[in-house]
Amino acid sequence: MHVEGNTGLGNEGQADALWYVAPMRAEIRPVRWVMPADGVVVRSLWSGLSRGTERLVASGRVPQAEHERMRAPLQEGEFPFPVKYGYCAVGLVEQGPPALLGRMVFALHPHQTRFGAPVGFVSPIPEQVPARRAILAANMETALNGLWDSGAGPGDRIAVVGAGIVGLLVAHLARGLPGTEVTVVDVDASRAGLAGALGVAFAESPPGDCDIVFHTSAAPAGLGTAIAAAGLEATVVEMSWYGEGLQPVPLGGAFHSRRLRLVSSQVGQVAPSRRPRWSHARRMEAAIGLLADDRLDALITAEVAFADLPAAVPALLAPGAPGLATAIRY
Repeated sequence: MHVEGNTGLGNEGQADALWYVAPMRAEIRPVRWVMPADGVVVRSLWSGLSRGTERLVASGRVPQAEHERMRAPLQEGEFPFPVKYGYCAVGLVEQGPPALLGRMVFALHPHQTRFGAPVGFVSPIPEQVPARRAILAANMETALNGLWDSGAGPGDRIAVVGAGIVGLLVAHLARGLPGTEVTVVDVDASRAGLAGALGVAFAESPPGDCDIVFHTSAAPAGLGTAIAAAGLEATVVEMSWYGEGLQPVPLGGAFHSRRLRLVSSQVGQVAPSRRPRWSHARRMEAAIGLLADDRLDALITAEVAFADLPAAVPALLAPGAPGLATAIRY
């Protein structure tokens, strides 16, 4: 798709955006978008609903101490409510530099029909990645960073505890390392089909003596399962974030005698092993490129029109809700 010249939109205009206004209650509200100097105007085609972080936001469970660190790059409002939150937008550049005009881009922007953003906040999507699949870019970036944090290498025995979207993407990337033995572990046997679609083994209980174990289930019991699966001097990568409250961590038993290494991974910073050479922009470009695989369409398990999103939010973000990624259609 191509847009010829300047569309005449001007430097500001009106759009509709999703706001979280109370626990598990959302509204579509009119907002003004502004095109920054040297920025772009993007007409949204798709956005993705994050069932992890966005569930915490919609529930009003972002800890006060984390309010600043948890801000999405182009968020409006303040935690807990009302807040315009989201970071998985895909759309068409209608106004901006010639190199981007008419290009499909990914942006860390909330759910909104049209928006303005600095050029540095959008990432071009290559032709081999469909716009709908590109809503997975932020999740893929998280998975890529987690793999870097783990130090996983060829031939490793790897377990991923938690068959959510990030866990399955981690397993997908880990399977690409030569000679690896990768198993996705989840108590929900219905997730076996999703793992199979990616060509990854599935089990309801983990293999033992693993070299690397990722925990992505967001449940303390899952972290215990991950620790139990780790072999002598293995690495356990904790990728879950729990929001408010204390969580039990099973550091008794053989945790110390096996000299396990427990590592946190969070996408806000580039993994230390890559940080001297990789910017956030380079990492995002790599993550989007990794989406050029038709098998990843299996991870988008629901689709909803933007106008219907407020009514759908409670069911989509409920604990234990079926499915994985939800594509929002504009």
